[in-house]
Amino acid sequence: MTSATDNKVKKVQKVKKVKPIKKKGRLANEFKQNWLLYLMILPGLLYFLIFKYAPMGGLVIAFQNYFPFLGIKGSQWVGLEHFRRFFSSGDFAMLMRNTLVLFGLNLVFAFPASIILAIALNEVRNTRFKKSVQTIVYLPHFISWVIVVSIFYVLLTTEGGAINNVIASRGGNKIPFLTDPKWFRPLYIIQEIWKGAGWGSIVYLASLTNVDQQLYEAADLDGASRMQMIWHVTLPSIRPTIITMLILKIGDVLELGFEHVYVMLNSLNRGVAEIFDTFVYTAGITNGQLSFSTAVGFFKSIVGLILVILANRLAKRVGEDGVY
Repeated sequence: MTSATDNKVKKVQKVKKVKPIKKKGRLANEFKQNWLLYLMILPGLLYFLIFKYAPMGGLVIAFQNYFPFLGIKGSQWVGLEHFRRFFSSGDFAMLMRNTLVLFGLNLVFAFPASIILAIALNEVRNTRFKKSVQTIVYLPHFISWVIVVSIFYVLLTTEGGAINNVIASRGGNKIPFLTDPKWFRPLYIIQEIWKGAGWGSIVYLASLTNVDQQLYEAADLDGASRMQMIWHVTLPSIRPTIITMLILKIGDVLELGFEHVYVMLNSLNRGVAEIFDTFVYTAGITNGQLSFSTAVGFFKSIVGLILVILANRLAKRVGEDGVY
């Protein structure tokens, strides 16, 4: 008994004497084993470092009267002057209102469109038809906003547009869809849905493949209809994905996309169409107010960051994983 106990003690002592693997050694082994995977993420990593993180150093000009020929070091420091000027101007209220209204419409109509389309495609049993529809609805994503808006222009212009020609042929008056401010927002949302719903559905379709089929079988045995299965099985199963995408969407509350709005913007609908992105371009590039436009862009980024953090915390409080 004594010898057996001594052997056990010696084994325990040997185990205790084993040196822990150094962190550097673990990282080196991890890199050697998966170097191809790290090589694959290198282009994406370089993109974010060069085009997202490196330009952050230029945000300092938001607190200066920046002149290119003087440079950052030679330009005068003015503190929060550009921020005060922006918040006290009439443009701030207009930009905030237009941006929030468009974001709200996007959240109410465009965001659920991808979910509805994904669920509808998931219910299709004919594989050939399903793949054909998926291909068709994905295609608009690869068309630039200039082309999308141009298509709508050809259809809606009062000077020979197909839709206005039909209205006129039936004895009606032509409608100025492209210049009337009240038509800007409906057209904006229709174009967002048409271009983005198909591509956005990919994430939800991938999530739907992980739904346990036994849940559908159990619901079928209980006499549930297809709509009841969708409501009580499908939607709860993809809820974490929906919450994650919603958090990311909320982070873009003040960033609706420059190109789409800019190609639709004109002097007649500016009161409802001008948003932060187009304002930054006009102030910074067109008018040369580099420090002022940087201050506006800085404000927009800070608001987006705060909203992402708050939305992520809210998601965790209701029991979801969140983004981080």
